[in-house]
Amino acid sequence: MQTSMELIVPTRSCLTIASAVVICILAAGSSLAQVDNYRPVTDGMLQNPAAADWLSWRRTLDGQAHSPLDEITPENVGDLRLVWSWALRPGPQQTTPLVHDGVLFIANPGEVVQALDAATGDLIWEYDRGADAPGSSFGGPPAGRMTRNISMYDDKIYLNTADAHVVAIDARSGEEVWDSDIDQGVGYQFSSGSIIADGKVVSGLTGCGRYREESCYIVGLDAGTGEELWRTSTVALPGQRGGDTWGDLPPMFRAGSDSWIPGSYDPVTRTLFHGTSQAKPWARAVRGTDGDALYTNSTLALDPDTGEMKWYYQHLPGETLDMDEVFERILVDYDDRRSVFTMGKIGVLWEMALQTGRFRNAHDLGYQTVADIDSVTGQVTYRDGTIPVIGEEIYWCPSTAGFKSWRAMSYHPGMEAFFIPINLNCETAVFGPVDRVAGGGGTGPVRRTNHHHPDSEEQLGEFVAMSMRTGDVLWRRRFRTPINSAALTTAGGLAIAGGWDRQVYAFDAGSGETLWETRLPTSVQGFPITYAVGGKQYLAVPAGAGGASWGGMLPADLTPEKKRPVGGNGLFVFALP
Repeated sequence: MQTSMELIVPTRSCLTIASAVVICILAAGSSLAQVDNYRPVTDGMLQNPAAADWLSWRRTLDGQAHSPLDEITPENVGDLRLVWSWALRPGPQQTTPLVHDGVLFIANPGEVVQALDAATGDLIWEYDRGADAPGSSFGGPPAGRMTRNISMYDDKIYLNTADAHVVAIDARSGEEVWDSDIDQGVGYQFSSGSIIADGKVVSGLTGCGRYREESCYIVGLDAGTGEELWRTSTVALPGQRGGDTWGDLPPMFRAGSDSWIPGSYDPVTRTLFHGTSQAKPWARAVRGTDGDALYTNSTLALDPDTGEMKWYYQHLPGETLDMDEVFERILVDYDDRRSVFTMGKIGVLWEMALQTGRFRNAHDLGYQTVADIDSVTGQVTYRDGTIPVIGEEIYWCPSTAGFKSWRAMSYHPGMEAFFIPINLNCETAVFGPVDRVAGGGGTGPVRRTNHHHPDSEEQLGEFVAMSMRTGDVLWRRRFRTPINSAALTTAGGLAIAGGWDRQVYAFDAGSGETLWETRLPTSVQGFPITYAVGGKQYLAVPAGAGGASWGGMLPADLTPEKKRPVGGNGLFVFALP
């Protein structure tokens, strides 16, 4: 059930709603209401959030997406009930709610941010950037504009936009505080939000595949004023370290290396960790170089004050099949080690030393046919037949959809295990040439066909628990259609994920047994979270479709008997009776 607070009166008055959040109704013509007892979010809160809160994209700056809440357990999870729901705006949807002191903040398609009472779903305020704002490659204005996350710091909520602005919104009232134009008309975009690092709003761009004079970059802003403090190119340019890895290509034709997933941050060493995507056009023969093409498909370690690159690690040098390594970086301390973990499209779990970037491990799920990786050195050797020749068909696994994609994994520290949404698939494709002119480039012409993976038994979706230390698969569950949400784990012993088929699942984290499931009106797509208000634990699950997701193409091609609604974006919140 959706509820709203459409209370606009000529005078200011205050009331207390069910969650004990005090809100004040403002004068007519202002935002709906105001969070009157909002506590500014500090660096200390972000570094060690209260168990009840979800303050960052993956809850904590280390990207683990694990909650210490334990009211909901394997013994009682079967009693979960829907307690409220909220309809989100139409359009491509891959959102992450944030929760602070009983208030839930959520980004809608179309660059709309709402504050809701986290216990009841009552609307407190709404920010709408407006239908006149430019659209994006995801479908045009206004509904085609999407972001995967917002961020919060001090008394502000930060929204990244499809025309590469960063907008600061007053967390109490929903009023716009400042708007920083990062792109200045070049044509880049944001499809994900920022991470906050010691008072800096740090974001990576997308839309970097077209040939332009300016290369792709990661940018840091002052959280209070929106002033740009630094930008760091994610492409090695002539005369710079690694510049020769692009051969003799001029800067305009060094495309790709987007950083379209939020980073992670370690406050101890004061280091940011961001991933980058593949070079574009995808195929070496099309883009015109056989070199490693730094800093594509890399982990970048950056100084939050200056953007200076402390180290980099390139996972797939000179990659040529759209095998992204751009996804979340998870920071883990164990024994005497501090490590950065990540998994890209080919389903290899990489481990690097946090302070130096030195290679430590590469655990392969065993499904990919693209490359061999030396377990001691990390050296990558591409397998025969996986380097495209223009006009010739090749076959490989995974497809450009990837086994792993934007659907982030979760790390359970008690189990020392990663919980990973996987989609099993392969592809045949023929690559074509591009014209090397300004505005050209992109992925390059590709004619491709999706296939079931030969080891999948025609099951597209898989949810995997993987040992952090050994890479052993602890358990796996398979589904006919893709797993279409990120993963969430809890101290209560649960692992949560949702599917393209509209099901949301709660698994026993130890055994993989399905303990609870329910069907939503549309695809379970986005980033589930859990939080608490007044000591009561809630599970919030975003649902919706679209967002340049290969997850829609795969079932259309490979499971045509399965259908889902194309609309119905919403947030569904569950709790025990």
